[in-house]
Amino acid sequence: MKKTLNVIMLSVAISMLMSSCYTQKYMVGEGSQTGVETKEKNNYFLFGLVDGKISDPTNMADGVENYSVTTEMTFVDGLLSALTWGIYSPTTTKVEK
Repeated sequence: MKKTLNVIMLSVAISMLMSSCYTQKYMVGEGSQTGVETKEKNNYFLFGLVDGKISDPTNMADGVENYSVTTEMTFVDGLLSALTWGIYSPTTTKVEK
């Protein structure tokens, strides 16, 4: 019984340590032209299964036709997710005009 519990605990610890930050980038039109940045947080709950407030890159661009969008889980986002055991899993969306 104790050995099984240790194996489970070790498996959970390894899986948490192997998770990493991720980044997704894409360009709309010709991409960023001026370098002006806007950042917003996206809120996800229960390991990302339930979404809360999610940013809209089109609205963040303020009608500009050319911009770049980066959605990432930063170190701070990952830390918050780890501290809450995945109950709260934020990401950051950055729009560069």
